[in-house]
Amino acid sequence: MLEDLQPGQRLARGVARHLTRLGFVSVEEFVPARGLRVDVMGLGPKGELWVIECKSSRADFQSDAKWQGYLEWCDRYFWAVDLAFPTELLPQETGLIIADPYDAEVIRMAPEDRLPAARRKVLIQKFATHAARRLQALRDPGVLGLVSP
Repeated sequence: MLEDLQPGQRLARGVARHLTRLGFVSVEEFVPARGLRVDVMGLGPKGELWVIECKSSRADFQSDAKWQGYLEWCDRYFWAVDLAFPTELLPQETGLIIADPYDAEVIRMAPEDRLPAARRKVLIQKFATHAARRLQALRDPGVLGLVSP
C-alpha cells in the first residue's frame, strides 16, 4: 500500500501519524471552501485547526499559487517536507514540519491566528461530516452514490 502512494501522500501519512501523537485527529484532502483543497487538516483537542500543506519538491512548492488563501481557514499553517527539501524556500512566517511516511516532527511552530468563532464552528462541522462520510465509504463503498452534493 505504501508503494502506491504519491510523494505528497507519503508526507501526509507521516504528518497524520504525528498529529495523532499530539492528540489531534486529521483528514487528508479537506475542502474548507469552494476552490480550496488542503493536504491535511488537523483538529486539536481544544478545537484548534491546523492546515498542513505537503510539498515533495521545489517545483511542487513553486507551482502552489493558492497557499495564502488557506490562511483564513486555520489557526496555524504549516508546510510539511522531507529532509531533502530546500527549506530556505519556505516563508519564515509559517510553520515547518519535517516528515516521512512513518512520522513527522514540528521544526518551527506556526504563529497562531485564531479563527473567528462562527468560522470555527462551520469548519468543525465540515470536518466531522467529511470524516464520517469517508468512514462510511470504507465500510460501504456503494454509499457515495446515495449522497446528494
